[in-house]
Amino acid sequence: MELVWLWLFAVTMAANFRAAFKLFVDWRGMLTTVRFVEDAYARLESLPDEGALEHPDAPVFLHVVPAYEEPEIADTLRALLSSRYPHAKLHVVVVTKEAEDLAPHPLMEAPTSELVRRFQLELPAYLQKMLSLLVMPGPGRKAEQLNWALRPDVLRALLGPGCDPAHVYVGVSDADSVPDPNVYAWIADDVLAAGGSLAYQGVTLSLKNFHRLDERARVCAIQQSSIFVRVSIARLISETKRVAWFARWRGRAPRTAALIRPLFDLGFRRSQICLGHNQFVRLDTLTSLGGFPTSGATEDSTIGYALGARGILMAAMPMLELNDLPETGDKMVRQNARWYKGVLDDVSFLWRTWRERPTAYNLAQLARHLGNKVIEWPIAAVVYPIVGFLGWHLAYRFSDHPVLFVLGIAFPSISLGMSIWVGGVVTQELMEALIPYCPREVDVRRRTWRAKFYGIFRCQTYWLLATRGAWRVIAALARDGRFEPAKTDRVARR
Repeated sequence: MELVWLWLFAVTMAANFRAAFKLFVDWRGMLTTVRFVEDAYARLESLPDEGALEHPDAPVFLHVVPAYEEPEIADTLRALLSSRYPHAKLHVVVVTKEAEDLAPHPLMEAPTSELVRRFQLELPAYLQKMLSLLVMPGPGRKAEQLNWALRPDVLRALLGPGCDPAHVYVGVSDADSVPDPNVYAWIADDVLAAGGSLAYQGVTLSLKNFHRLDERARVCAIQQSSIFVRVSIARLISETKRVAWFARWRGRAPRTAALIRPLFDLGFRRSQICLGHNQFVRLDTLTSLGGFPTSGATEDSTIGYALGARGILMAAMPMLELNDLPETGDKMVRQNARWYKGVLDDVSFLWRTWRERPTAYNLAQLARHLGNKVIEWPIAAVVYPIVGFLGWHLAYRFSDHPVLFVLGIAFPSISLGMSIWVGGVVTQELMEALIPYCPREVDVRRRTWRAKFYGIFRCQTYWLLATRGAWRVIAALARDGRFEPAKTDRVARR
């Protein structure tokens, strides 16, 4: 029996150590991303001017905005069309659904397609030429809308028959996005100076509607934004550094590196996280993938896995984009339910990818996806508190072993302290550090003691809502055998 308690003590101690270490890594990730953004905005004046961007080697951008029941889409289009880039090299395409035209949302003054047409008519002639509207017939989610805009006949009409796909970047934004006006110039500068990357993911903050949120939702907005900062972008930055380090080592010791490569891919490589907005992929690369993946509820994570499986590193792009956070608890749950359904759909994609190319990297993508997303996502909000309290309790069973007792007490305490410090204090400070660079004015400061208390001690609220979303999917699959993910309703705000 004593052996069982010792084994359980070791498991809880390892879990608490992992939780504390992960929070430390998240903290470092936030610092890395904030420095990355600060350095980029400090060098904005060095970006090419419009004359240099007219250079034949500067890329062409085809920016696609999939939209369905979006009453504020003009806000996004206005931001995109005011970007600092030559008009002849920027094409903005909105893709709506015929289904919305046939059955408009009762609370909207007009379908999204009509709102786009009205907005276009108000523009000067030169801006009207930059904006196109497509209406997709039949059913389909965001991926199908994006692919509808990338049909060969549409590309020929927009880009001309002789346009080189290797010279075109396809950008994606949601219909609630407000991007930085320097996004295209930054990517063009990278292309002109260093050849550019095949794909980019920019920094996204869910703070556009921060002024409309209540205190609980504001805490969730900070937490959701921090995920993009401390995980998504930080991972892209660190992954590039790791791969570059291994490439240098391989140049010095090719035989040893060839032997170690599977272990390196299995233990130190990370999957790329795409967000589905503020995202750019070169057209020839996207075509080689067969367009945006349509196999799951979400196309963004899948395309990240597909790029990684092809050995393509997505580069982090420091320009900021703002988008909305769902404004009620139920809408946040629905959003996370859709994301978790995408997580489940990605399992079959990763399994097929590994079977087709059984590399160590593809195996690592599959294994980490199953462990960190499919399994941990639904249970983390329950398991980690239980493991923490169990660790404290079991420490006293080994009070006659000073080292084990101290470790048993320390790890849960450090994990709890780090959760409050990183989630409630540091995250807020670093989000505030990014605010001066936002494309729109946003005020995220905690102005009252009540707001400060909520922000520090309710920093886990977002994770609880995310857990509810995951269990909503699991319950529906168990009960009905299927789950149909719903779009976040941005028409009815409350």
